[in-house]
Amino acid sequence: MEEKYGEIVRYLVVGVLTTVVSLGTYYGCVFTFLNPQSALQLQLANVISWIAAVTFAYVMSRIYVFQSKRKNVIQEILSFYSSRLLTLLIDMAIMFTMVTLCGMNDKLAKLVVQVVVTVANYIFSKMFVFREE
Repeated sequence: MEEKYGEIVRYLVVGVLTTVVSLGTYYGCVFTFLNPQSALQLQLANVISWIAAVTFAYVMSRIYVFQSKRKNVIQEILSFYSSRLLTLLIDMAIMFTMVTLCGMNDKLAKLVVQVVVTVANYIFSKMFVFREE
């Protein structure tokens, strides 16, 4: 049973750690050198946070979750970042639809979106990024 669910459990552990990296990076930026009152600096902090989180997620997914042995690491990295950009767009589209168009509470909508994005990230990673050669 460990092998059957081990990959999913490892993926969820890495997901929690990725969230910590994302939040830690964001808060580190806004508490030290970026002013969140400035729209540009707020978005810069968000982008830096996203890059740090996705980079951490890639390394941990390659080594720990999917234990990839692919030789073409550059292609794998590009596929990983592309899939994460796609799920970022999915995240934004669902949030826009649920909150802006339908008037749903943004906190509740974000929880729903996180489930969708987490599942989509796993599927994209499993099927397109870390698939067997």
